[in-house]
Amino acid sequence: MKRYFTILVLLAVCLSAQAQSKNFTLGQWVEMHNAILKELNRSYVDSLEVGRIERAGVDAMLEALDPYTVYVPEEEQENFQMMLSSTYGGIGSVIYKPDVNGNVIINEPYEGSPAALAGLRCGDEILTIDGESTHGLDSQTCSEKMRGKPGTTVVFTVKKLRAGETWKAGDVIEVPVVRQRIVLPSIEYADMLNERDGYVMMSKFTDGVGQGIREAYYKLKAKGMQRMILDLRGNGGGLMNEAVNIVSLFVPKGSVVVSAKGRAPGSDVVYKTTSDPVDVHIPLVILVDSASASASEIVSGALQDYDRATIIGTRTYGKGLVQSIRPLPYDGQLKVTTAKYYTPSGRCVQAIDYTHRNEDGSVGHIPDSLTHEFTTAHGRKVRDGGGVTPDFEVKAHRYSRLTYSLVMSGIVEQYALKYVCGHASIPPVDDFRFADYDDFVAFCADKTFDYRSSARAYLDEVKKNLDEDGLAEAASEELAALEKKLEMDKETFLRLKKDEIIPFIEEEIVVRYYFQEAGIRVRTRYDEQLHKALEQPAISW
Repeated sequence: MKRYFTILVLLAVCLSAQAQSKNFTLGQWVEMHNAILKELNRSYVDSLEVGRIERAGVDAMLEALDPYTVYVPEEEQENFQMMLSSTYGGIGSVIYKPDVNGNVIINEPYEGSPAALAGLRCGDEILTIDGESTHGLDSQTCSEKMRGKPGTTVVFTVKKLRAGETWKAGDVIEVPVVRQRIVLPSIEYADMLNERDGYVMMSKFTDGVGQGIREAYYKLKAKGMQRMILDLRGNGGGLMNEAVNIVSLFVPKGSVVVSAKGRAPGSDVVYKTTSDPVDVHIPLVILVDSASASASEIVSGALQDYDRATIIGTRTYGKGLVQSIRPLPYDGQLKVTTAKYYTPSGRCVQAIDYTHRNEDGSVGHIPDSLTHEFTTAHGRKVRDGGGVTPDFEVKAHRYSRLTYSLVMSGIVEQYALKYVCGHASIPPVDDFRFADYDDFVAFCADKTFDYRSSARAYLDEVKKNLDEDGLAEAASEELAALEKKLEMDKETFLRLKKDEIIPFIEEEIVVRYYFQEAGIRVRTRYDEQLHKALEQPAISW
């Protein structure tokens, strides 16, 4: 007995010594930091921008931990809150500004937004904002001037694209718009794909989205839904409690959804469902990809662990870290990683090990050899350490380099604006098919964008490396022959990839007549990954 008492005493002493050592080290560095700053302020050759170097120091310190622990000063609070809640005060429209010296173009007003209600339409040019010319202002500055406190008015001088009740096309008029609280929808689409399948596309986990999924379920059930597809592709997550709310719709009350485990006292929490489900039997399909992260992984991981849903797509991102918001002096905030989360089977989906960095400071994924096996409710094997692996892997369509270039450079978007100028209306969304591809090719003729194929771009990189190594001359004949085979002019390549490019043109066009949901409707028409998921039979594990 005396021996065990001695061991306990020694253990307590060791723990106390460790705590004192950590506190001492912290005190040392606080003292060192203050001393360095004071000495710089006293003797540095130039005037010291204390605010700038302190912010850089704080950012660098937090960056050494993980990408999710960040300092948010008072002046960045509005953007930070918008990121968390997807709300802001403004007019509710996407704008487009071709260059600093051009006018602002109304690109996509949101349905029912102040911009739409005030009569602003796609293609309208904003010449001034509250009397200030938009010439010389970049897109970000113009956007900030349009935002403001809900209930306040912003006045635009607008050159109208098309005729209206009281103006002609080309007329310049004043348009006052009363700002409102704009809520960007987390559930971007909810409708039937066919007589059996209800489809819900969800882009983020913001406050109230669980209730939104509940309402979507009842809406689609009333339309005859027999299977529900929840699309979490590209969904980077958000609020953990909303992930719990969504899982609670489909599993029995009292089920464990996720556990959080951290180092600080009180950070270990088990989250269970606290409400009655809406349906514990309807077949569920969850679509995921490499950009599905955090709360998306909580939902897909929990429903997979309970064998409640079929997960289809590609392996998810692997973010198993929990962030909390801590107040700081001068109205700042610290978003800090406080815990790791675990699915009901015990899996942590975290894919990157930030605690063990390489000598150069880089971090790597947890190797498969160090992952562990877990068991679902019905005995299926699942693993941790690298996101959620789908039950059925279905890869997305790989688009050509040309298509990416057309979309990312804004060429497709610019063409859609041109198309709107020449077409007062288009058929209903489900009937619309873009049939003016020759016009699109002609539009691209004088536009600057990278239209090289992936093979040609790779060859150019090889030639550059050979030149740097002094080997280009020796391989000149072979390179010239290969270059000739890969050479393809812009028009030929555009026509070769016609079927791949048209869906993007159709999507950009329909949103400018029928708003954002119309674009998603077009996207589902061509979504190969979704169609392959629909071919899977309704599975009951």
